[in-house]
Amino acid sequence: MDQHLSPVLRVRPPADYRGCPLTVDEALARGRVLRPPRWGIPDALIALLGFVLLSIAVAILGTMAGLPLPVLLVVGITVPWLALAGWPLLTTSFQGNGPRIDLGLSLTWRDLGWGLIGGVAALVAGGTVAIVLQSLTGEFNSAAGEIGEDLRAEGPMLALIVFALCVAIGAPIAEEIAFRGMAYNALAKRGLHAAWVIAITTVAFSLFHLEPIRIPILLASGLILGVLRWQTRGLGAPIVAHAVNNLPGAAFLLVG
Repeated sequence: MDQHLSPVLRVRPPADYRGCPLTVDEALARGRVLRPPRWGIPDALIALLGFVLLSIAVAILGTMAGLPLPVLLVVGITVPWLALAGWPLLTTSFQGNGPRIDLGLSLTWRDLGWGLIGGVAALVAGGTVAIVLQSLTGEFNSAAGEIGEDLRAEGPMLALIVFALCVAIGAPIAEEIAFRGMAYNALAKRGLHAAWVIAITTVAFSLFHLEPIRIPILLASGLILGVLRWQTRGLGAPIVAHAVNNLPGAAFLLVG
């Protein structure tokens, strides 16, 4: 009987794999029996495609319904996160051991410290690249900055505050779950070397924002976030670093 089952067991993906989150090792060390995760690269693609489709749907339906511009902008930003972050949370719950274990979605004091350091490093790296770009192309704005200008012109102030919170907190959580969480772990689970995993997720992260002029800036900050995921083996530090990196922009949105 055992000989008959052993070939089947060998082809099943293990619960732990090279590059898996630290939370997997911790759960195994506590004696927890983990299910081999059945999610993977297709789920990462579903999250990204779902984000695009929801963005288009919200824009079309919101315009047809005559939503005020501030409402349309805020809804158009937040609703697509249901796919970007929602699908990884859902699929790891049903096809794995939950997002905390499978994606490393936890926060420790160590993560907080590394996140603060990484966030400052991302600001310095992105800021340096931005200065070089401006010297070559002239001044440019970000998509978030342009939305902030529209919200400031249309009002009310509450919409601008909600948008700033989305930039400072919501986007870091949703985007890190998708890129340094689902995509990173899906690639690592397939056996790719950490350098390739970091490179692929960094490029995907920079292209995802659909801001060609800012791609070098996003590459610089995304690289640091990927290295943080590798160094800490979890999502806590990249989320904190991403939030620190976005915080000055969110503050400028509020003060104009």
